[in-house]
Order: sequence, then structure tokens, then C-alpha cells
Amino acid sequence: MNDATEQSARAGSRRGGGGAARRAERTATRTEFSRFITRNIPNLEILNDEAIEIIEANADTVLQEIGVNFVDNPEALRLWKEAGADVDGERVRIPRGLARQLCKTAPGQFTQHARNPERNVEIGGRNLVLAPVYGPPFVRDQDGGRRYATIADFRNFVKLGQMSKWVHHSGGTVCEPTDVAVNKRHLDMLHAHMTLSDKPYMGSVTLPERAADSVEMSRILFGSDFVDQNTVMTSLININSPLTFDGVMMGALEEYARAGQASIISPFIVGGAMAPVSVAGTLTQVLAEVMAGVAYSQLVRKGAPVIFGAFVTSIDMNSGAPTFGTPEAAQITLGAGQLARRMGLPYRSAGSFCGSKLPDAQAAYETANTLNIGLMAGVNFMLHACGWLEGGLVSSYEKYVMDADQLGILHRLAAGVDMSENGQAMDAIREVGPGGHYLGSAHTQANFKEAFWRTGVFDYKPFETWDEEGARDTAMLANVKVKKMLGEYQAPDLDPAKAEELAEYVARKKAAEADSFM
Repeated sequence: MNDATEQSARAGSRRGGGGAARRAERTATRTEFSRFITRNIPNLEILNDEAIEIIEANADTVLQEIGVNFVDNPEALRLWKEAGADVDGERVRIPRGLARQLCKTAPGQFTQHARNPERNVEIGGRNLVLAPVYGPPFVRDQDGGRRYATIADFRNFVKLGQMSKWVHHSGGTVCEPTDVAVNKRHLDMLHAHMTLSDKPYMGSVTLPERAADSVEMSRILFGSDFVDQNTVMTSLININSPLTFDGVMMGALEEYARAGQASIISPFIVGGAMAPVSVAGTLTQVLAEVMAGVAYSQLVRKGAPVIFGAFVTSIDMNSGAPTFGTPEAAQITLGAGQLARRMGLPYRSAGSFCGSKLPDAQAAYETANTLNIGLMAGVNFMLHACGWLEGGLVSSYEKYVMDADQLGILHRLAAGVDMSENGQAMDAIREVGPGGHYLGSAHTQANFKEAFWRTGVFDYKPFETWDEEGARDTAMLANVKVKKMLGEYQAPDLDPAKAEELAEYVARKKAAEADSFM
């Protein structure tokens, strides 16, 4: 072999080795995690000062003249009366300004700790924390169709959340495991979040006793002293709109507030059914309900962390079905964000909402509308950020990974425009000059890996290649992605002593009473 031949062979070997290394890098099993979003872009403010002042004044009028009901909760009535409210039976009328004054002791931002400190999230300020779908009794995938959810499905969704780069939070009831007794399933769900994920999680709210179990299990996982001093759970407290606070949800709120754990105080509103059909009227009711709920949390414990929630959608006035991705819901989401910031509270709203039965074009349009509005509205905690289908009745495996992929776009948009020297790219413009191209420029070579957001699901191959590979649509590609992620899942490390103590707690509590499916 002469020198030229040997040199050529070495060059080929280097090229081949480099290509093999790049292929290995692309195909290697990696679990990547992104930090919660911190916005470097402005919020979109849809209400002017006059509109905000009118809505705030009207909300105070609602609380003072109409009032709210605290049902089956004598302790709440006592606390309100001591605070200066007019209590008549279960109706509580709150003097103008009292609720807002009580709300001032709630923190504007707090840390929710994960068992892996690298996964801690900051809720409030300029931050956005993304959490998955919550509550559906059904699941759907390409292989099994629509069916009742099981605990195996629940564990799968927790695993997908652990493996999803852009999802910051493990969530709560990612689906309702109907094969486990109602009075015991909260134990299995919490156990799954605690052992299969090391991201933050939510507690149970379906009974005060189940909230208490959530606190006790968290004390096992984190240590009692740590839980007493820190927030390790954020849980969803829904208001029975219009203007009704039931004893079950308020009982759960009381458990969490006393333990220093966070609650999302969230009206559950379908416009035209649980609130007026107008945007301003709905915002008035949302603000009144949230102020009453947050104020009550502070009566239970001053300084208890809470989140201003707004779950709002509209209604099809012909069929009565809820609708999603509508402009009216967007206006309410944007306006509620302004009201939350005026109160100095973290804000929960938006998600991957859609009414579609399948992860199809309708689902994509409606989901994109709600996700993007959430980013622009200044949402701090976004529940239902991935996996929601059929108006919240279904947790979809394929839509989970499709939505989770799109959450990467929110990260990139929120980062704003890079105006560093590298971002300005003047060296590239000088190097290429008139009539050239940038593919081989030094700037492109230095930045190509991170220059553009890349999907982990969509197909951008030429038609011929796509056709040869089976002409797969997005749902089919997502199905492949689901199986790959579950196949590559690895449980995060957990102290064996804590794992054993958690398992013993769950077993003991489940053995203490008979199964109930009511």
C-alpha cells in the first residue's frame, strides 16, 4: 500500500468511524430532562386597567351581596364568622375587601420539591411547570382502542412522564384505575408516582382521609421534618361552580394547608352552564370563587401555598357538549392570568384540551390553541399539558407522546430571541457574503445541533422513504414511540428502606378495610 492509498484508507476509516459514532449517539437509550420553563417573553394582556377594575369590583360585590356556600363544613363556617363574614346557614357573605386582604399571606412563588432535587420546580413568577393529563376514567391506544383504565395503564403513564424530556411533573390521577377499589386506589396511585418517577407529584383529594394518607406517605418518602418545612405536593381542589365549596374538597384543602402543602384552588367552569356566557361575567365569577377559596386556605393556615386556578371552557349551545380551543376560552385564560398576577398568586390554567375522540386534526388544532394561549397568558402550572382526549374522558397513549413532543416548542418560544454575539451571527454573514450558502459555514457547523427545535415524533422524510416505511400517520408514529419509551424505561433509584416502608404502609392501609367500588 503506497502512502496515498494508506492516507485515503485512514480518511475513510475516520469518516466511517465518525458516522458510526453519530448513529450510535442517535440510537442510544437516553433519558433527558428539561428544567421548568422560565419565560423570557412578555405576557399577553387582553384587559385594560378599566376592565380589570370593573371585574375586581364586581367580584367583591358577588362575595358581599350574593355570597358563597360552604356545604357540610361547620368548621369552615366558624372560621369565616370569626374572620368577620356574615354566615347565614351555609351561605357565607364576605365583606368587600376581606377576601383579598386574607389572600395576601399566600406566597407568590414556592418550590415544590421532588425526591430527586434536580427535578424540583419553582411555581410562580415567570416560571411554567408542565404536568400531564388528570382524571380520565378511560384510556385509548392504537392496539387496544378505548377501554376503562387499569392500574397497569396508570403505571405506564407515570413511566411515560418519567421518560418525557419536556414534562416537568409526574402529575396526579393521570387516569382512574377502575380495577382497584375506590377506597384504596389512591394508595396505589401515590405509590406509583413515588417509586416509578423522581419528578414532583400530586396528592389525593377525593376524601380528606385520602389527603391525609398522601401526607403520611410523603413523610415516609421525604422524612417528616422535611415535609413539615417544605412543599412536596401540589394538589387540585375544584370548586363546584357556581359559588359552592363542598365539604369533601374543602376537607382535602384543610389537610394540605395544615401540612404546608400546596393546593390549586380551581373553579370548574363550562361557560353557559356553570358561569355566564360572557367573558367578563365568567371572569367575575372565577375571581370571586378563587378569592373565597384562597382566603379560606389562609384562615386554615397563614402562608399555606396556593395557586389561582382557572379551568374554563365553553359549551355547544346546540348539544350541550363542552368545546375546547375556542376564542372565548382563550380570552378568559388570558384575562384570568392578569387577575392572578394582580393578586400576586401563581396561576394554573390551559392544557392540551380537545373534544376529539381520536388524536386527529381536530385534537391537534384545539390542543395547539390551548397550549399556546397558556404560554402567552403567563400560566405557572399547566395541568393536562399532555394526553388529554375526548373532553377529558380519555387518557391517550399516543396523544401523550404527541403532546409531550410539542411541549418542547413552548420551551423554545419561551426562551425568547438570542441576542448574544453568537445569536447575531455576524461572523456567518461576513463569511458567506453575497450569493453563497450557510450550510458549510463555521457558524452553522458550530450551532447545527441546537439551532432548531427537533421533533421526536413527526416524520419529515421524502415521500418515497415515508411510503416505503408504511406510510405511517402521526398516531402510528406515536404508537411506535410509546412502545419504545416503555421498553427503555428504567426506574429511578430509591432508598430500599424507604421503598419497603412505603410498600408496608400501602399494604397495611389496604388490609384495614374491605374493598368498596362506590
